[in-house]
Amino acid sequence: MNEDGMKSGRIVLIAVFIALAGAAAWLIYGDGMSENRDMRGGRMVTVVSKPVETKEFEDVVEALGTARARESVTLAARVSDTVRSVQFDDGQIVKKGDILIKLEDEEELAQLREAEANLKEAERSFERIKNLVRQGNASTAALDTEQRRLDEARFRLQAVQARLEDQRVVAPFDGMLGLRQVSEGSLLSSNQAITTIDAIDMIKLDFSVPERFIATLKQGQTVEAKVSAYPGRVFKGVITTIDSRVDPITRSVIVRAEVPNGENLLRPGLLMTVQVLSKAWQGLSVPEEAVVPSGGRQFVFVVEGDEAVRREIKLGLRRPGYVEVLEGIKAGDRVVVEGTLRLGRQGVKVRDMATDVADGASS
Repeated sequence: MNEDGMKSGRIVLIAVFIALAGAAAWLIYGDGMSENRDMRGGRMVTVVSKPVETKEFEDVVEALGTARARESVTLAARVSDTVRSVQFDDGQIVKKGDILIKLEDEEELAQLREAEANLKEAERSFERIKNLVRQGNASTAALDTEQRRLDEARFRLQAVQARLEDQRVVAPFDGMLGLRQVSEGSLLSSNQAITTIDAIDMIKLDFSVPERFIATLKQGQTVEAKVSAYPGRVFKGVITTIDSRVDPITRSVIVRAEVPNGENLLRPGLLMTVQVLSKAWQGLSVPEEAVVPSGGRQFVFVVEGDEAVRREIKLGLRRPGYVEVLEGIKAGDRVVVEGTLRLGRQGVKVRDMATDVADGASS
């Protein structure tokens, strides 16, 4: 390339450089002028605001718990004998005293009839000697002998009745039966499991709570429990007992609550998510979308007349859709919930669509 060509190339490069520098300067200056115009009200941003509201906030302790039956027993016979009849079905609801199993009892029934007959004979003999003693024709010693015979007959009858009761397996309380483990005609050994029975009208819910929350727990507090088997369903109960000891390994305490289960939906052994409502209070709240984080701090834009003013706030508890505000705003303020990203650091003049709609509706 000759010298003239090199010179012309340098001139073109210099020209391009100058053009780029000018464009950058124009953009920077233009942005500054735009921001100044925004601050002076040269541009108006359309936003939507909502008022600061007072809501109820609750301090909630969350834990996992296990459902237990109010009463739970594995039923078994007290004697060994052949099963005569099975009088229940799997999962049946029974009442206290209902007969579930009958064992062979012919021998016990015969002994019962014999004992009843002996008792009647002893009672007649006692009355006869008693009348003779009253007439002076028998001694009191003879009456004492008949009294002893009468007592022995009564005791023998009670013993036979007890043996007959051992040939029955009955429900010890109202509840739901589990799966049947025996069949008619089988030889049942003493203490062999027959079925289970659970009183599930009231569920005992045991859960662990970290020791730092002990001061906030007390009997009678409300708990809300959920289980994956019933999505969206909330089971409410109350705390009945707080264990007297803290586990030195987990540094937690066992808390027991009672949850009504009138529909028999809950079963022993279910894993439940528990929330303990320890305290409640009224606090200022704003929608989550109104909060603008910046540099580790939290801000909102408050609409004052036709301007949006940025204010730093201090947050409290967060709840789905809204957040508690401890400092920085007051009840009745309107905060921007749509259009916050167009407001910049200092805010600009705004047109609040929420108030426009309200004014239009009132007119």
